[in-house]
Amino acid sequence: MKPSYWVAGLGLILALTLALVPPEIYADGLTSDTAWTGALALATIVLFATGIVPEFITSIIFFAIAMLFALAPASVIFSGFQSAGFWMVFGGLVIGAGISSTGLAERLAHHVRNRFGSSYAGIIAGIMVVAVTMAFLMPSTLGRLMILLPIVLAMADGFGYRLGSNGRAGMVLAVSFGTMIPGFAIMSATVPAMVVIGAAETLYDIRPTYGSWLLLHFPILGALKAITIAALIIWLFPEDNAKTEVALAKNPHAMARRERIMALLLLLALTVWMTDFLHHISPAWVALGVAGIIIMPFVGIVSPQDMEEKVKFGSLFYLAGVLGLGALVAHGGVGDYLAYTVIPLLRLSPGQDAWNFAAIAGLSSLLAMFVTQPGSPAILTPLASSMAEAASLPVESVLMLTVVGYTTVILPYQTPPLVIAMQLGGVPMSKGNKLCLFLLAVTVLVLVPLDYLWWRLLGWLP
Repeated sequence: MKPSYWVAGLGLILALTLALVPPEIYADGLTSDTAWTGALALATIVLFATGIVPEFITSIIFFAIAMLFALAPASVIFSGFQSAGFWMVFGGLVIGAGISSTGLAERLAHHVRNRFGSSYAGIIAGIMVVAVTMAFLMPSTLGRLMILLPIVLAMADGFGYRLGSNGRAGMVLAVSFGTMIPGFAIMSATVPAMVVIGAAETLYDIRPTYGSWLLLHFPILGALKAITIAALIIWLFPEDNAKTEVALAKNPHAMARRERIMALLLLLALTVWMTDFLHHISPAWVALGVAGIIIMPFVGIVSPQDMEEKVKFGSLFYLAGVLGLGALVAHGGVGDYLAYTVIPLLRLSPGQDAWNFAAIAGLSSLLAMFVTQPGSPAILTPLASSMAEAASLPVESVLMLTVVGYTTVILPYQTPPLVIAMQLGGVPMSKGNKLCLFLLAVTVLVLVPLDYLWWRLLGWLP
């Protein structure tokens, strides 16, 4: 029997045990509803992580159990369907179908190959550099992803990397992880950073600066982690098939009407995405608007048959399940309960800087497994003063330590952009899990100790 089945079985047994605990022996602060919510969250996470059943089936089971046991209002459980991320994925799927069906993918791959070359290692490194650079230029993670992912998928098609190949998986993982994870080290690039900044100013009258954030986090959590991700992808997913040279014509044919329209719409979308700091229109609604145009019969870019064959509606249910899980956990108070329960167990104490550093960062990382990346800083920032007092550290240092924690992604489902990219790119969750776990090992064993030394050097720790 596969190890994943053993892990899933043990996790489900633990979840069932938690759900069936008699109310009279609940720990302080743990109610029946919180216990049931925690049990369902644990079971869902285990199924997502192991992949023993298709992810969209896990989502449907989650929806059914949450509603049958009335763990939260329907508006909470199904909140993922009305989220911007959900419609961003839908729009991205349709745009991807349009790029593929019109032949624009082949044309993009032709031009991109001239700049990246055809070396697999060079392609992965180039994608990573572009993804990290975009984080400095564009604040929306989903916006960056929707700009880069269609181009990367076009490259994969043009290079002859078939669906299921290591080459295609490596390229998709490079753009997804490169777009998201190093961006945590840039203050303006991710939602969790905005949560930390907002809470720091509101609760503690602390205003982190762009430069201090960048100096503290980017050398290790940004640059070195990006290099690590690229190296791990090349090592874990080596090129396993020859690139199909005939897939890319030396001189692409003149654009047909459908291809010209798709190119203009994509250019329009890119322009609006990159200028979102001016108009503040969500990238999701831009993607949805473009999708709405290209599926119109008189436009003729994506046919009903293309919608059935190329748009993976199962991925939409998966994403809605991930988002609904985070909303349910927040509604049920599971994250707050875990935080207040675990903090006393951390044994924070003055003078134990290495332990305090690891314990606070570890708590932030583990909490993100249950409440996803944006939820972790939202829960921990109000508790920063208590942890700072126990560890005899400045509150600002504790706030920055939560960043070290939530940037350490244990599994992909914690971060919706990773889920979105892998679903759009057709990469199995098992490959994303593999990269996450190896990256976790390198982070814990190498990057976090280096980060601790860097903090000491900069004077952020006594």
